[in-house]
Amino acid sequence: MAEVTYRDALRSTLIEEMERDHAVVLMGEDIGVYQGTFRVTADLLQRFGPKRVIDTPISELGFIGAAVGMAMLGLRPVVEVMTWNFSLLAFDQIINNAAKIRYFSGGQVDLPVVIRGPNGAGVQLSAQHSQSLEATYAHFPGLLVAAPATPAEAKGLLRTAIRGNDPVVFLENAALYGMKGEVADGEFALPFGKAEVARPGTDVTVVAYSRMVHLALAAAGQLAGDGINAEVINLRTLRPLDTQTIIASVTKTHRAVVVQEQWKPFGAAAEIAARIYEEAFDELDAPVERVTGADVPMPYARNLELLAVPHEGDIVKAVKKTLYRT
Repeated sequence: MAEVTYRDALRSTLIEEMERDHAVVLMGEDIGVYQGTFRVTADLLQRFGPKRVIDTPISELGFIGAAVGMAMLGLRPVVEVMTWNFSLLAFDQIINNAAKIRYFSGGQVDLPVVIRGPNGAGVQLSAQHSQSLEATYAHFPGLLVAAPATPAEAKGLLRTAIRGNDPVVFLENAALYGMKGEVADGEFALPFGKAEVARPGTDVTVVAYSRMVHLALAAAGQLAGDGINAEVINLRTLRPLDTQTIIASVTKTHRAVVVQEQWKPFGAAAEIAARIYEEAFDELDAPVERVTGADVPMPYARNLELLAVPHEGDIVKAVKKTLYRT
């Protein structure tokens, strides 16, 4: 296995899939000449040319709408949004067209479009550029939603997304682009809807996704020093959601903590907690705890920004609360 960055895992997958299938095209703002805001598309314009690496105008509604049409006609567009916050400008195309065209056509028209880019809090990018939109997109039937936590997952899930026939919301985290990890050689792919037990345990289940997986693992390491054996579930995808793995873990540990970066009200953690209550209520020895971001627009000031996002200590505190060890 080679050790590569999250960014390079994405880039190499794009190259491999574009070489394998000429229907795969890239489009987005500054992905060609500028080589991408986060350098995921570095040198791809020189490699594949302007007909397959398309620099678009600053109009998310326009170019995502164009990508939907391209997918309907047999291409496999991979669209980069500079940040998922900007996808809100194309919400109608994503929700009312990409998500529904297969249903409207009675299954006759596939929509193999992948929309990818950074999601979640940045570093002093302020309120309009630091939102976590996974629960928003996972709410709508017709969309698949992926949130890879490691370079291996970035590669494996992106390959599955590109080769599939459904519209995929592919949520990367800007804080992960530089992290390194081992990635299998060859045509490595990961299925959607299959979570990973990132760390086995017996005392409490900690469910997380994307960057929060790393905080959960760090918290589990700290808890081990206190004699608490936490099991960490890495969801990988939110739609489909691997409820079976979550319930199997909670059935074993009898306690659960769910971690998300987004605001607490109506978030992914609330949905996951509800499913635990619905399917494993009799197994629980304590209420499900949620660790979330603060319910405020993201501050620009760094000291306040740090207070607005979850930390390892917040997970430790929640675990000890559910174990009645406050």
